[in-house]
Amino acid sequence: RDLHSFPTRRSSDLLVLEQYKMQKGLSGSETLKLFDKNGITDYLAKHYDVLHTQGATWLMHDIDEHIKDRKI
Repeated sequence: RDLHSFPTRRSSDLLVLEQYKMQKGLSGSETLKLFDKNGITDYLAKHYDVLHTQGATWLMHDIDEHIKDRKI
Protein backbone atom coordinates (compact mmCIF):
# COMPACT_ATOMS: atom_id res chain seq x y z
CA ARG A 1 0.00 0.00 0.00
CA ASP A 2 1.25 3.45 -0.73
CA LEU A 3 -0.01 6.72 0.66
CA HIS A 4 -1.62 7.79 -2.61
CA SER A 5 -3.95 4.78 -2.62
CA PHE A 6 -5.95 6.43 0.17
CA PRO A 7 -7.86 9.30 -1.46
CA THR A 8 -10.03 9.80 1.61
CA ARG A 9 -7.12 10.75 3.85
CA ARG A 10 -6.97 14.46 4.55
CA SER A 11 -3.89 16.30 3.35
CA SER A 12 -3.15 17.30 6.95
CA ASP A 13 -3.06 13.60 7.93
CA LEU A 14 -0.64 12.88 5.10
CA LEU A 15 1.58 15.76 6.16
CA VAL A 16 1.73 14.45 9.74
CA LEU A 17 2.34 10.93 8.46
CA GLU A 18 5.22 12.14 6.28
CA GLN A 19 6.76 14.11 9.15
CA TYR A 20 6.48 11.14 11.51
CA LYS A 21 7.93 8.81 8.88
CA MET A 22 10.95 11.05 8.35
CA GLN A 23 11.54 11.54 12.07
CA LYS A 24 11.39 7.81 12.85
CA GLY A 25 13.15 6.56 9.72
CA LEU A 26 10.16 4.40 8.75
CA SER A 27 8.77 3.60 5.34
CA GLY A 28 5.42 5.01 4.33
CA SER A 29 3.74 1.63 4.64
CA GLU A 30 5.26 1.02 8.09
CA THR A 31 4.05 4.40 9.28
CA LEU A 32 0.61 3.89 7.80
CA LYS A 33 0.28 0.50 9.53
CA LEU A 34 1.41 2.06 12.83
CA PHE A 35 -1.10 4.91 12.47
CA ASP A 36 -3.92 2.54 11.51
CA LYS A 37 -3.13 0.08 14.32
CA ASN A 38 -3.08 2.85 16.95
CA GLY A 39 -5.98 4.96 15.69
CA ILE A 40 -3.73 7.96 14.99
CA THR A 41 -5.80 9.26 12.08
CA ASP A 42 -8.94 9.18 14.22
CA TYR A 43 -7.01 10.85 17.04
CA LEU A 44 -5.81 13.60 14.70
CA ALA A 45 -9.34 14.18 13.41
CA LYS A 46 -10.88 14.23 16.88
CA HIS A 47 -8.34 16.70 18.26
CA TYR A 48 -7.64 18.70 15.10
CA ASP A 49 -8.61 22.06 16.61
CA VAL A 50 -5.87 21.81 19.23
CA LEU A 51 -3.28 19.76 17.38
CA HIS A 52 -3.05 21.96 14.30
CA THR A 53 -1.97 24.90 16.47
CA GLN A 54 1.07 23.03 17.81
CA GLY A 55 4.52 22.69 16.29
CA ALA A 56 5.76 19.57 14.54
CA THR A 57 8.06 18.55 17.42
CA TRP A 58 5.23 18.74 19.93
CA LEU A 59 2.90 16.84 17.63
CA MET A 60 5.43 14.04 17.01
CA HIS A 61 5.88 13.70 20.79
CA ASP A 62 2.10 13.68 21.30
CA ILE A 63 1.68 10.90 18.74
CA ASP A 64 4.40 8.88 20.51
CA GLU A 65 2.60 9.38 23.82
CA HIS A 66 -0.73 8.34 22.29
CA ILE A 67 0.83 5.14 20.93
CA LYS A 68 2.53 4.45 24.26
CA ASP A 69 -0.74 4.97 26.17
CA ARG A 70 -2.58 2.54 23.89
CA LYS A 71 -0.04 -0.19 24.67
CA ILE A 72 -0.64 0.04 28.43
